[in-house]
Amino acid sequence: MGVAEGDLLDIATSVAVAAAELARTARTAALEDDVGTKSSETDVVTAADLAVERLVRELLARARPGEPVLGEETGGSGEPGDGVCWVVDPIDGTVNYLYGLPWYAVSLAAQVDGESVAAAVVEPASGRRWTAVRGGGAWLDGRPLRVSDARRLDLSLIGTGYAYRPERRVRQADAVAGLLRRVRDVRRLGAASLDLCAVAAGWLDGYAEHGLNRWDWAGGALIAAEAGAVVRLPAGEGGMTFAAAPGIAEQLLVALDETGFSEID
Repeated sequence: MGVAEGDLLDIATSVAVAAAELARTARTAALEDDVGTKSSETDVVTAADLAVERLVRELLARARPGEPVLGEETGGSGEPGDGVCWVVDPIDGTVNYLYGLPWYAVSLAAQVDGESVAAAVVEPASGRRWTAVRGGGAWLDGRPLRVSDARRLDLSLIGTGYAYRPERRVRQADAVAGLLRRVRDVRRLGAASLDLCAVAAGWLDGYAEHGLNRWDWAGGALIAAEAGAVVRLPAGEGGMTFAAAPGIAEQLLVALDETGFSEID
């Protein structure tokens, strides 16, 4: 890799912290600016999204010149290959951000051959820093993370998310309705990276969502895995992202399959 994974973590953390501070201070300006759209009118993109991603790219170019960056807002060459590729979601949870809900984050991961090796997910509203390095564990503000010891699916709290497009959201809601009969409850919080971090902390016992892009899961999935979660990632577009405590992982996968959740396209 040309650099230790611990050094990549240091870079990811420092860049994500700087980006989170920009996101926090830019929120008022973003609300006063024009709001564009991405895949639908409800999938908003603010000036802050673009400014934060631009800052991340500038800081990475200084720290790791020449390495590719894949970002949600401006794309980039981020296909798996030799060397390090950086994957960034500048503001994961843009709608929460716009409405003043604190569940949003800057997510940054270093990947090698398509696999995350270092990650930082930073919450601008609270300042919390979620970090992980491959084979070295996961932390919240420097404290080690561990998934819950859940054993019974019917007593488990599960997180999920919905697509922006209404027709797909309806299919997801139908599947969740079936899942609700089998679990304690389901939460839809609105930021995939933080939902995965919540599994790492034991705040959620499991999480599953369809249709995520690489920047949605690249940081949080490593953090969940390093905290002991069973993690499954989509092989391509439209697949399911899954993370759960080992004690319920198989039960949850079966329930997702039987309720049709695992087959949503």
